[in-house]
Amino acid sequence: MLISDLHDRLRALVRERIGGGLTGTELAKLAGFQQAHVSNFLNRRRGLSIEAMDRIMEVLKVEVRDLMPEERERAQAAAVDEAEFASIPVVGQAMLLQKHFDSGEVIEYLHFKKSFLRRIRPEMAKQRRSWERFALIKADKESGGAMRPRLAPGAMLLIDRCYNSLRSYRRTEPSLYVVKSGNAFLVRYVEVQGDQLTLRPENQKYALGYVRLGEGGTFVDCVVGRVAHVSIET
Repeated sequence: MLISDLHDRLRALVRERIGGGLTGTELAKLAGFQQAHVSNFLNRRRGLSIEAMDRIMEVLKVEVRDLMPEERERAQAAAVDEAEFASIPVVGQAMLLQKHFDSGEVIEYLHFKKSFLRRIRPEMAKQRRSWERFALIKADKESGGAMRPRLAPGAMLLIDRCYNSLRSYRRTEPSLYVVKSGNAFLVRYVEVQGDQLTLRPENQKYALGYVRLGEGGTFVDCVVGRVAHVSIET
């Protein structure tokens, strides 16, 4: 873009602002010019130095990108994205029981619509209000195989860590949870039976799993959260 193009766009913007209530005399006074200086610019009898353009733009509270429609459109689109989307961290399974994730622990961020996340209902058997609510993990080979066809290895799982109740999210189907079993994190259907959790797979080729609850322990100590959304690449 040439300087003459910027002059034309600034000229159009000044005319728009003058039409909206600001007078040429007021603009000249605020920018420290003679009124004739502004009049000559608007009537194409003279251009402006870079310094003079800066002074007018400062009065109008605009930046160079505001004179470039394509840049302005990109900035507006980015602002809309930031307003409508939340960045959810993808983390390793070992990080799942941390309250928050440091930047060095985050593999990447994926974006979800805030309106979608707001519709997900939390239910806490133990309060986790200070926790970062959502996290993403990739289903490993073991969990992906055990939960076929509902899951597949490599599927991206959105975990709601503020849903650690074992009450089914939907009455018509069992909820899917991430549970800590020893040093592993397993994705299973979960039931409490006495002093243990029973972990039930979808794939009948896999055996039931069990997690013993320690003395004084409860299932909440092992339940990371509910799988709220599954994304599978095809």
